[in-house]
Amino acid sequence: MSKTSWPAAPGSFRERVLGGALCAGTFVKIPTGHATEILGDLGYDFVVADAEHAPLDRTALDNIMQAAGRDRIPVLVRVPSGNSWHLLSVLDCGAAGVVVPHVMHAKQAEEIALSCRYRGGRRGFSAGTRAGRFGGEARWDLVDRADAETLVIAQIEDPEAVDNVEEIAAVDGVDALFIGRGDLTVAYGAPSNDADVIEEASRRIADAARKHDKAVAIFAASIAEVEKLRKIGASIIVYSADQSFLRAGARKALEDIRALDGA
Repeated sequence: MSKTSWPAAPGSFRERVLGGALCAGTFVKIPTGHATEILGDLGYDFVVADAEHAPLDRTALDNIMQAAGRDRIPVLVRVPSGNSWHLLSVLDCGAAGVVVPHVMHAKQAEEIALSCRYRGGRRGFSAGTRAGRFGGEARWDLVDRADAETLVIAQIEDPEAVDNVEEIAAVDGVDALFIGRGDLTVAYGAPSNDADVIEEASRRIADAARKHDKAVAIFAASIAEVEKLRKIGASIIVYSADQSFLRAGARKALEDIRALDGA
């Protein structure tokens, strides 16, 4: 269990993550709640709504949070930046936590962690939100629950961040490090995300996370990638995306139908 000023609520998704449990999720990029509802019905542990790279504005995120409520699937949001407004907006909508891209140094990580917490932090308070059950939860009950349940994941995806990863991992309130192999591959000018320089960076990030009792998150496009990254300590698995599942299933169906022609 990670040592933190904000201990995890018993039975919460954050407690599972900090305890090192294997958690299976996927990116949600389609700006409706349908994919999230299906994924929750299937039993996925979480989804990551991708507000960095997909057309998910606050209204779309609100719809995704509503859809998540049916099966109580936690929604993390990959925010566009670590700006405090971006963080507050999605947490008020009911996000279980945030994935913050391009965290470069410890000071930035500290500001992000504090912006997501009330006690000892700087999170703006409003009970009249989904996070506060639209006024149905008492002020200090909301404060304590939110601090205990909000998951903060720093995405390490720049060479500078890899150089600073020990200091970032040590920041109180950062619960996990996300190995951003896609951006690292581009930043290092590597031929692929399994090039030696990327594998070495991934190991450095995972080693720093484990040293400081933080979880390791990864994106994978295949089970083979999951198996490989599990060996360096990955426990938060973001596998593929709703768009990719739709494309793969639709392509396979079309190929099967066309194969019937002349069969």
